[in-house]
Amino acid sequence: MSVYSPSTPGFVLTAPRPRLRLTPRGRAVLGALAIVPLVLAALVFGWGASGAEAGSTPSDVIFATVTVHPGDSLWSIAERVAPDADPAEVVADLTRLNNLSGAALQPGEELAVPAVYAG
Repeated sequence: MSVYSPSTPGFVLTAPRPRLRLTPRGRAVLGALAIVPLVLAALVFGWGASGAEAGSTPSDVIFATVTVHPGDSLWSIAERVAPDADPAEVVADLTRLNNLSGAALQPGEELAVPAVYAG
């Protein structure tokens, strides 16, 4: 029976291997590394994007337009084009349809009026 000791040729003293422990930051990094490819794939392949088909919307839809006069506001235009509707809803529809970021209007500007109110 042979016993290894530090004086025995070929004896190598090795420390026990420590167990791998993940810190909360390490878990966050690994989670991010797992999620990043999924997010990139979603962006590349357009997951969740609404598909547009040719001919899915009629091309002959015509919106009425209103010319902005000096002193006009979205509220006054809403009351003028849809006197029976709630002006707040009409203003919201005008803002959305014309991609307006604020309430400032320029005289001479033409605003598209939703087909619901263009009667």
